[in-house]
Amino acid sequence: MSQDPIRVMVVDDSAVVRGLITRMLEDATDVQVVTSVPNGEAAVKALDRYDIEVVLLDIEMPVMDGMTALPLLLKKRPDLKVIMASTLTLHNADISLRALELGAIDYIPKPTATREMTGGLDFKRELLEKVKALGDSLRRGGRRSPPRPGAQPAARVPFQRPGVGGAPAAPVRASLLTPAQPPKLRQNKIDPPDLIAIGSSTGGPQALFKVLGDMRQGGGLKQPIVITQHMPATFTTILAEHITRVTGWPAKEGQDGEVLKGGQVYIAPGGFHMTLESKGTETLVRVIDGPPENFCKPAVDPMLRSVAKVYGRRALAVILTGMGSDGAKGGAVLVEAGGSVIAQDEETSVVWGMPGAVAQAGLCSAILPVQEIGPFIRKVAARL
Repeated sequence: MSQDPIRVMVVDDSAVVRGLITRMLEDATDVQVVTSVPNGEAAVKALDRYDIEVVLLDIEMPVMDGMTALPLLLKKRPDLKVIMASTLTLHNADISLRALELGAIDYIPKPTATREMTGGLDFKRELLEKVKALGDSLRRGGRRSPPRPGAQPAARVPFQRPGVGGAPAAPVRASLLTPAQPPKLRQNKIDPPDLIAIGSSTGGPQALFKVLGDMRQGGGLKQPIVITQHMPATFTTILAEHITRVTGWPAKEGQDGEVLKGGQVYIAPGGFHMTLESKGTETLVRVIDGPPENFCKPAVDPMLRSVAKVYGRRALAVILTGMGSDGAKGGAVLVEAGGSVIAQDEETSVVWGMPGAVAQAGLCSAILPVQEIGPFIRKVAARL
């Protein structure tokens, strides 16, 4: 069984950048750039002509910028997967997170110089991973809308990966690896936690806003909340501000050596791992400049390993939408220490990678749609 390439539109005012990104994407046989355009107005018009699944949308462009184009694109094609692209500035980080609130699915930080883009293997890897994961999530379960009448589909070029001995093999996609049988839940009693730890990645900011907002209903909780969201530096600073504005929780980036306080949200700073350490009767935040784990920094696994060591059975971990399997190894350590793990379900996840990994490993005491996670945590944590 083979699948058609994922259909992508690149929107950037720089012809050089459009060309570089197109070549990067088309190095993968399962991705095809069906069109590239220089501004948001041209992007909106292109939806009438092309069958597009994923859009890489620059923020700053003449004629029509990305934020103006975003709602127009989604109005025409509500299930379109839009990735915002911007350089790493506080201004662009703030705009990118506002775009996520308005319906964009993800973002990617663009290198500040062309030479960094051409030599940046990390940028290419992240770009391809996001495009493939979002394209797959759109196709999963046949939930993508049909092409508009008169739309030009991309060339139907099926791809196959080499099989053993040179024989062709079907493409392997994460969504196809989901087992037919539902994951087996642990039957443990979830103890009221003294700490709530949350891990998330692709689609995570939107899920965090929903979960934390629901947890806030009826007043705050007494427990501290620690969060690792896969994000670069600058973006995590703005994420903390958005969490406070959107949900009402006091949120900040964790600072090395500070004492953990109840009712406060701590975000792992971009470019560092955030862990916890017990010192006497207090728990300290540790910000560590260690090597990436699961290609991520910050990563969820080191946070959960430290949570298991400090809190054990008094901790509740929540794994939200995201690519990859970060959180599965750390979740296993936490469960071994007596703690509990819950995960977002596949239907409401943008990408069921991270939550799927803990679910398929049999670590979860509950697998819930995003709208039920906040009330569930509140019920357990508030000892209701």
